[in-house]
Amino acid sequence: QVQLVESGGGLVQPGESLRLSCAASGSIVTISTMGWYRQAPGKQRDLVATITSGGRTNYADSGKGRFTISRDSAKNTVYLQMNSLKPEDTAVYYCNAVLRSDYYSRYSLYWGQGTQVTVSS
Repeated sequence: QVQLVESGGGLVQPGESLRLSCAASGSIVTISTMGWYRQAPGKQRDLVATITSGGRTNYADSGKGRFTISRDSAKNTVYLQMNSLKPEDTAVYYCNAVLRSDYYSRYSLYWGQGTQVTVSS
């Protein structure tokens, strides 16, 4: 059993910052790519950023220059530093991880339960 648990969401004012964390736990052999996605009410879930096991990052245009994704492989944790937040960043933020849960299984995609980020004055 694998769990991804996000934390760090909350209510902030425009221009402020938040740091999200997502820790993967359970039966994990190796984690490949980890990422953050977000879903605003009535909209589809969209990419925010991803990071590979080698540290290569990819960002959606909406977060470039404001968001930074990082990971601590020893802790199976991925972070999302969000600066200069805007009201349009309001959404539920989900993390995911592509990982192997044992030496005989293929890589599978796991999702966290999401954390709410609200940017409002």
